[in-house]
Amino acid sequence: MSIAAERIERLHDLAREAVRQGCDDRARRYVRRARRLAERNRLRLPRKFLRFTCDRCDVALVPGTNARVRLQDGHVVVTCDCGEHDRYPYE
Repeated sequence: MSIAAERIERLHDLAREAVRQGCDDRARRYVRRARRLAERNRLRLPRKFLRFTCDRCDVALVPGTNARVRLQDGHVVVTCDCGEHDRYPYE
């Protein structure tokens, strides 16, 4: 694993911890920094990073804190507090 990939993982962990502490602005900075780092190093973001960050408000999603997770017609629906929702299929 490259240094950039390790740093992206670490930034994701820090963003989730910041959300748990109530520091949404700090979490947004971590998520934006991780996305920029991936772009600069031409890396794909990990699946858990993509599924648990909001594309609209750039905050790390923590179910029960700032996100709602529901199962609906063969999909997992993750809804952020800002109103953005993503759907992912499951079998």
